[in-house]
Amino acid sequence: MGNALLKHKWVVWALVLLITVIWGYAWVFMKASLNFMGPFTFSAFRFGTGAVTLLLAVWLLKAGKPPRRMWKHLIVVGLLQTTIVFTFVMYGMQFVDAGKSSVLLYSMPLWSSLFAVKILGETITTGKVIGLVVGMFGLITILGWDIFFVQDPAIIFGEVLIIVAAVAWAASNVYYRIKLEGMTQLQVSAYQMLFGTIGIITATLFAEWGDPVKLTGESIFYILFTGVLASALCFTVWFILLSVIDMVTATLSTLLVPVFGLFFGWLILGEELTNGILIGSGMIIAGIGVAQIFGKKKSRRSAYRP
Repeated sequence: MGNALLKHKWVVWALVLLITVIWGYAWVFMKASLNFMGPFTFSAFRFGTGAVTLLLAVWLLKAGKPPRRMWKHLIVVGLLQTTIVFTFVMYGMQFVDAGKSSVLLYSMPLWSSLFAVKILGETITTGKVIGLVVGMFGLITILGWDIFFVQDPAIIFGEVLIIVAAVAWAASNVYYRIKLEGMTQLQVSAYQMLFGTIGIITATLFAEWGDPVKLTGESIFYILFTGVLASALCFTVWFILLSVIDMVTATLSTLLVPVFGLFFGWLILGEELTNGILIGSGMIIAGIGVAQIFGKKKSRRSAYRP
């Protein structure tokens, strides 16, 4: 599948656009879900739904179980990408606005790029460095430069949790490329999500056992959208993208997610679009453009293989 995608670059970018729009839209529902249940409980419902959806797809498509020797690697990716990322993000969102949370999580391309160069040995071109720097300054502009000055300690705590989640996601990307790239993307997505969900359920039992849960039509819709589309579909597509394009390009493209998240927050929730948000969003789009136009030199792929 990877070779076929590489022959049609427009398909790759259509997939990038698909997952960034869905992930951006999902932030609205993730924040709204906190009105119905605790952050860990929602994550357990979300990724439990996603895991069941993917395991059903594995069964219907007769994809089979992964080799036993790969299970430990799937557990590591599941803990990093699903358990740590989304328990930390959802807990942090109790203290941090949805738009700002999405911006902080998508500092992930910075960490992924550093890991790709240091660990995978990928070559990052000058154009991609400039694009990444412009994009990261765009994120800071959206956040507001006052993030570095006076703040409520609770907000700082939430922001630190989300940044740690971003580092964990970046680490899972690298681990996938080293240990799991030879597996089918459907298998990886299904089983890492299964193991990650077990981790989330464990955290939920310790942190939110007995807390109220309101299952209404609205909250169930949030679970289904984020579980089936934003988790099962999008993370499968994400692993496909990681297998066909270099990590810097793949992760840099995800900077579009907070742009879409802020747009949908304005469109649906009536959140304000400040000049800083508009300028920062423009910088992110410009950064991605610069990386694509001036960063064409082919990156060296990983020397590691599963």
